[in-house]
Amino acid sequence: MKRQPSIGTLILTALSPIAMTLTMAMTAPAQQLAVSHTPTAVASQPDAGMQVTGKPVARVNGTVLTDRDLQREMYALFPYAAQHNGQVPAEMEPQLRKGALQMIVFEELVYQEALRRQMTIPPAKLKTAENDFRGQFSTPAEYHQFLVSEFKGSEKALDEKIKRSLLIDVFLKAEVDAKSTVSVAEARAYYDKNPGRFEYPERFAIQTISFLPPEKPTPDSLKEERKRAEDALKQAKATTNYEQFGMLAEKASEDDYRVMMGDHKRVDRAKLAPQVVQALLAIKEGEITGIIQIEQAFTIVRLNQHIPAGKAKFADVKDKLQKDLQQPKLNAVRAALDKRLRKTSKVEEL
Repeated sequence: MKRQPSIGTLILTALSPIAMTLTMAMTAPAQQLAVSHTPTAVASQPDAGMQVTGKPVARVNGTVLTDRDLQREMYALFPYAAQHNGQVPAEMEPQLRKGALQMIVFEELVYQEALRRQMTIPPAKLKTAENDFRGQFSTPAEYHQFLVSEFKGSEKALDEKIKRSLLIDVFLKAEVDAKSTVSVAEARAYYDKNPGRFEYPERFAIQTISFLPPEKPTPDSLKEERKRAEDALKQAKATTNYEQFGMLAEKASEDDYRVMMGDHKRVDRAKLAPQVVQALLAIKEGEITGIIQIEQAFTIVRLNQHIPAGKAKFADVKDKLQKDLQQPKLNAVRAALDKRLRKTSKVEEL
C-alpha cells in the first residue's frame, strides 16, 4: 500500500497537492448584489433539497414572492446543488437562503421600477429570448413538462417571466453597469500606483513523474521503487513534447498530479525544493531532469518554461484590471440602488 505524503514534502516546499474541492464565499446580496440576472433564471431545478409549496416568503409593494422564487435564486447562487439531488450543505443553507431572499426582493424592486418608468422590450428582442429559452430543452416533451410544472401549462405566463427578466437586465445595465465602468485611464493610474501587485517572482512551468515509498519502506522496496523510476526515466527521455510526457505521467506517476498529465503549471521558485531548482537550472526548456531524490521519494521533472522574475506589462493586464476594479464599484452602485428603492417601497419578509 502506497503512502500518499503531501506533494509539499516531495517536490514543493510550500504547495499542497491538487484537491478537487469547492470553496464558496458568500456575502449578503444586500451589500454585494453581485449576481447577474439572466432570462434563463426562470429554468426549473430539482425540488429534492427544498420542500416547495408555493408559500409566500416576501411581499414587495403587495406583490407576493414565493418559496419557489427563493429556491430558483438559491440554485442560481449555488448551482452545484442540482448535482446533489437539490441538496445545499447544511452549514451554508441559512446564509444562502438569506442572500437569495434579498436578491429576489431586489429584483422585484428593480422590475417594479422599470415598469414605473414605462421601460419596454423591443418585440424582436423578446421573440429571440423566447426562442433561445425554448431551445434549452432537449425535446418538446421536456419543454412541455417544464411548462406544466412551472406555469400550469401557460406559455403566456412563461413569456411574461422572460419579459420580466429582460426588463431587469436592461434596467441594471443602464443603472448599474453603465455607472460602474472603469476607464483605461483609471486602470492605468492604478497600475502606476501599485507596481508591486504586477510584479511576479521567478517561476518554472513543470510536469512531473513521481514515485512514492510504501508506508513501511524496506531496503528492498526502496530498491524496487528506484528501479521503477529508472525505467520511467528511460521512457521520459524518449518523449519529445508535453503531451507524450503527460501521457506517461498519467500511466506511471504516483503523485496527485498524474490526473493532470503531471502538470503543475507555473510554480514560484521559492515553493520548489532546492534539489528541484538546482536540477531545473541545469537544463533547457523542453528537457527532462534525471532522477531527483527527495527524502525517500523519486521524481522526474520536465521543464516546459522558465520565467524570470519581472513585471506584467499594462497592455497584458489592462482588460482584467478593468474588470477587477469595476467589481467593487458595481457592488457599491447596486447596494445604493437597493437602498434607494427600498426607501420608497414596502418590503415585508415573511
